[in-house]
Formats: sequence, C-alpha cells, structure tokens
Amino acid sequence: MSIIELNGIYTAYEGGDKPVIKDLSLKVGRGEFVVIGGPNGAGKTTLLESINGLVKITHGSAKVCGLDVRRSGPDIRKRAGYVIQNFYFDPFTPFTVEQVVMMGRYGRLGFFNRPSEEDHRAVDRAIRLAGIEDLVNKPIGTLSGGQQQKAMIAHNLAKEPDLMLLDEPFSNLDFNSREYFKGVFEDIVRKGTPVVMVSHAFDGLPDTGVRLVVMEGGRIISDMACRVGEVEGVIRKACAVC
Repeated sequence: MSIIELNGIYTAYEGGDKPVIKDLSLKVGRGEFVVIGGPNGAGKTTLLESINGLVKITHGSAKVCGLDVRRSGPDIRKRAGYVIQNFYFDPFTPFTVEQVVMMGRYGRLGFFNRPSEEDHRAVDRAIRLAGIEDLVNKPIGTLSGGQQQKAMIAHNLAKEPDLMLLDEPFSNLDFNSREYFKGVFEDIVRKGTPVVMVSHAFDGLPDTGVRLVVMEGGRIISDMACRVGEVEGVIRKACAVC
C-alpha cells in the first residue's frame, strides 16, 4: 500500500491564477527515503504542502495515509510529521521546549484532554532522541535557530507519525548535528515510516542511498534510486536536459 498516492495533481495557492504543481504523479510506500531536489522555484515546498493538505488541489486525485487530501487535510496533518522551513519563534513566545514538543501529541489527545502517561513517554523519547534534554524548561523563543530546529524535529517525532515530511531540516544545524539526525531519520525509515525530504545539505543523506525525485517548473523530471555522492550530479544533469 502506498502512503502517498498522487495522480495527475495540479495545485495552486489561494488567489493565484496559475498552478504551481502541474500534472504531477508520485507514489511513496512504507520504508522509502525520498529526497526532493531541483532549483529554487521548482515547487518542492509546494509539493510537501500539497501532500499535507495545506495547498488546494484543483485537479487530479491525492491520497495520503489512505485519506483523500481534499477532504481530510486536518486528519492527515495529525498523522504526518512536518518540519517546515524558516520557522521562527518570537522571543516572548510563552511556551517551554517541553510544552512545544508535547503539542506534537495534540492530534492524538485533543486540546482539552490531559496528556496520558503514554503521551509523556512519547515526549520524553522524542526529547532524548533529539538530544535536547538540557533545554526542556527553556522558553522556545530564547533558543538559537539550531536549537529551535531540534525542538521542532522533536515535536514531530513525538507525534509518532505515519509519514515524515522535512523541508530543509538541516538548514540551521552544524555538521555533527546533521550527521546525527541523518541516523535518526534512517532509523525511522528502517521501522517502515517513509521520509520525504527537501534538502540542499546532501551530506545529511543516508549512506545507503535514497530515491531522488528532481523537480523543475512544478513537474517531476526525474525519479530514480541514487547514492549520496551522485545526488548533485543527477540533479544538474536532469535540469540541464530540460
């Protein structure tokens, strides 16, 4: 069974007069590590937003986790982790790191239910996995960009998602942190949860290789298995052909 099944979709932002994603089809199954590459403006982030039900699909069909994206966007977002690009917490944001990570469980418990022991265990595991135990009581807005990024990865790990979507997850991380989280994401994939990642930091990709999907102009122009050292060359070659 495919976790993601997109068939000939077109998507557009509200008020936009032209589609950003055009006649795109993509299937992703359990245990796949998919990297989305391509030039700026190719539609990579829009593809993640389309999968997560955040952008209107105007044509075609789309199912994620067995749910129709057009009808069940909120339910999909409860089941999919999504680390967005360029997030920022105001210094006066009144939540600690632990509270932000716990918010990852809200899709399961609801806003008005008290967290169970299971929820607390999931949050503790995510915090340890992200290596931010020393930050749990600090206000999220007082942290550095890299620390905030780790907290948001932990937030999504706490969801125990059926699918992990990552948009430039290494952008604020140093080399050692990228290498560490590479292992975290590899482990997620080994356990069957697919990872779909937009990234320019190719040193953070699994050593065993990935499935590389190259986009240009809102379309997929290449889709192939690829080893880490080949990624940049494949992207350049695919885009040059177009």
